[in-house]
Amino acid sequence: MPEDAFELVVARLDIAPAELRVAAALLSEDEDLRAGRFLLAQERRRFTAARAGLRRLLGARLGASPGSIEFTCGRRGKPALAGAFAGSGLRFNVSHHGETVAYAFSDGSDIGVDIEAVRELPDADEIASCAFSPRERATYFALEARDRPRAFFDCWTRKEAFVKALGDGLGHGLHGFDVSLAPDEPARILRVGGLPGERCGWTLHAFAPAPGMTGAVVVRRSLARAARDALQPAPVLHDVMEQTHERAAA
Repeated sequence: MPEDAFELVVARLDIAPAELRVAAALLSEDEDLRAGRFLLAQERRRFTAARAGLRRLLGARLGASPGSIEFTCGRRGKPALAGAFAGSGLRFNVSHHGETVAYAFSDGSDIGVDIEAVRELPDADEIASCAFSPRERATYFALEARDRPRAFFDCWTRKEAFVKALGDGLGHGLHGFDVSLAPDEPARILRVGGLPGERCGWTLHAFAPAPGMTGAVVVRRSLARAARDALQPAPVLHDVMEQTHERAAA
């Protein structure tokens, strides 16, 4: 892949019984045990279909049989390739909601993906007050009520994709970075710690995995691109924040 490129595959998990039996045959013993822990048959099917789909997609990219793929987990549970494939450089991440699954792949760059159905949550404002950064909260609560469900899940998937790319899950401080969420703003990381988004070393991409859904992919930029960006004049973080607050108040 070219630098900073990634692949995104979206699939359905509501497969027929015959397909499910074929998918189940691809799983490892550990994955079989994990599937068996789900009490609902629907959840077992979704797990099996998603995991078999991942094995097939990885196998196609590695030139290996799906059943031979080995996995390991990072400190906070992020999966990665192991065994003979550990040195391949292929990175991946998976997210599913309902019957939809999204797989993201990158050659050598850390990557994270998250998808959600856009819907009204009775406690969305309360969650936003706790989980969103001060800048994100200001933008969110300035929106009309009709625009908040989409903004909430745009923000949530973008933040989740970023912490998944970092490998920290939701153990990473959600207030330590800002993402865009206003309906008229493109998907961007606006700040990470004391750095403006343009200098943080990560790129954010939004996508629609299915009607009524929203999703985000975050991928680490290559060192070559980061070096080029460092040669460009950086915007003043205070000015970026002020512009965002002005748009939110408009």
